[in-house]
This record gives sequence, structure tokens and C-alpha cells, in this order.
Amino acid sequence: MPIDFTPIRERTQKAIPFAEQFSLDDIRSAAIESIDFMLGILDGLSDADVTFVPHDPNADDPHAAAEEMNVGWNIAHAIVHVTASTEEYVSTAAVIARGITYPREPRLRYETHWKSVTTVAQCEQRLRESLRMRLAALDMFPDEILPGRWERSERFLELFGEFDAKAAYLFGLSHETGHHAQLAEAKRQALAVRMAAN
Repeated sequence: MPIDFTPIRERTQKAIPFAEQFSLDDIRSAAIESIDFMLGILDGLSDADVTFVPHDPNADDPHAAAEEMNVGWNIAHAIVHVTASTEEYVSTAAVIARGITYPREPRLRYETHWKSVTTVAQCEQRLRESLRMRLAALDMFPDEILPGRWERSERFLELFGEFDAKAAYLFGLSHETGHHAQLAEAKRQALAVRMAAN
């Protein structure tokens, strides 16, 4: 059964109490399900579809170049973003699972530049690679998970509470699955435009 991340997204439950209810098997299944969903998004798409820029009235990327801040993300862009974010969270989770307090910097993050991903094959490769990496991170948890922590900003702690290993791992998946609807909408628009052109 998929994990419902609503309590985290709506901030009605802090991260550690939320995570405590799930086993590592539950978490592993959630990691696989998210990748399977995104691989399903790619079904039936062409290379042009994954680079199609959808209309998104909510687009607001403060980290983008000025001319791209309010531009919708194509499917390739969303995939490289969510996989990088999840990998950062699960990599940090594997560290703190061994009783380590990890600092805010350096971040364990690398994001492939989205403009370099232009084909369905590249998107699929990125997803399968990410699945391998996130499952490997979970395999790095010791049999007895130790009470490590991830240092976060005061504002972050206020919103989500402390992060132990399971909470960090699940938070990455919460962020990723929060983009699933965006991916589905980008696919819908891309296919609509393709059908209209035929």
C-alpha cells in the first residue's frame, strides 16, 4: 500500500513520529513504487514529448535563470530534479543511520543539468540509476539504526522537526511523490499537443 505523505506535506505531523510507523520494507516498497510511477509516465512518449515545455500557471523556480523562473518544467527537467533531491536525502539518511550528526553543509547532492537530458532513454536511465542508488542507501542502514541527526535550519526544524535516518529517507520520497501530479500533467499536455498536430 503506498505511503500517504499528507501529514508531512500539510505539516500536521513531524518527520520522526511520521517515519516511526513504517518499517524498512515499507520504505523500500515506497522507493520502488515512486520510480515505477515515473517509468510509467514515460510509457508511450517520444523524445519530443519529454522535452515539451508545458503551461504551468504555478511555475515559480527562484533558483532558475531570470527568464526561466516562471517556465513550466518539462518531464526530463522534473525527473532530474526529483531524483537528485531524493538521492540527497537517502544518502544523508545512510550516514545518520550509523549514529552520526551530519552538518547542513556540504550537501550530498548532485543534479544532472536538465538541458542535457533530451530523450526518453536518458530519462529511463536516470530513473533506473536512481532506484539502484536509493536502494543501495537503504542497504547501508545497520541492523540497529542508531540515533543520528541531520542538522537543519531553525525554520526547517520548526516546520518538520528533527530528522533521523528513516525520517530523512521518507522526506525525500515525500518531495518526489509531490511532483507526480506535475509529471502526469506535463505528459497530458505533451500528448494533447502531439495529437492536435496529427
